[in-house]
Amino acid sequence: MSGLDAPEIVAAYEAVRSDKDATNWLLISYSAPTGNKLSLSKTGSGGLKELAESLDDSDVQYGYVRVQYANDAESTRVKFAVVVWIGEGTKVMRKARVSVESGDVKRHLSHHSIALTTSDRAELDEKDIVARLRAVGGADYNGGRG
Repeated sequence: MSGLDAPEIVAAYEAVRSDKDATNWLLISYSAPTGNKLSLSKTGSGGLKELAESLDDSDVQYGYVRVQYANDAESTRVKFAVVVWIGEGTKVMRKARVSVESGDVKRHLSHHSIALTTSDRAELDEKDIVARLRAVGGADYNGGRG
């Protein structure tokens, strides 16, 4: 797979990871209707909701998002998630390559707590994602409640 080491993807990844940058998500898409070259298609600062609104129902895309949540009044946590989006209208051959290609994407976007493969925007609800991040994140000061 080509394109994941492009300077704009690397810079966007570093921006999402940075505490000093407002960018909190990036979206990687295919450069053309055929082939496997990936490129940065969007970034934003509106979190999971904005990322979900930017997804294309006719293709596979890869998102990376920073999620910040409070454990209690004293502390907040920052975690990262990879989203593998398989739009309902994605062509069969592109769907068939997701398992291999998503592994490459996850290796390049290596600092993440969870990876989610979905074709349903409802699965990108922030409360659900925070609950999943808490479950894998160690200490849970809310007794498992979001």
